[in-house]
Amino acid sequence: MEGTTVARLLVRVRQWHRLMAPLVVLPLLVTVSTGVTYRLAKDWGGLSREQVHWLMTIHEGEWLGPVLEPVVVLLNAVGLLWMLATGAWLLLQSFRRQWIAFRKEAGG
Repeated sequence: MEGTTVARLLVRVRQWHRLMAPLVVLPLLVTVSTGVTYRLAKDWGGLSREQVHWLMTIHEGEWLGPVLEPVVVLLNAVGLLWMLATGAWLLLQSFRRQWIAFRKEAGG
């Protein structure tokens, strides 16, 4: 009985993970690419803070205004944590299934 409950939960988590991924990936790509570009342009490119501040404006969501900026930052963080947690859980379940199959084959 417990195995079917876990299997149903696994299917549901996989569905939600798949549905959320396209919504989470674009904001994360923007955040990562602007953050890395900002740092490399300053450190390796020799550009001043003023020259690359526009990247930080995009990176931090300042362009959305004072009301939406914290909302987008929070949603970005929650989306990342969701994808990490569900992805790790799905990976662990996969390893668990493989381990069980291996033990059955080995006669355990």
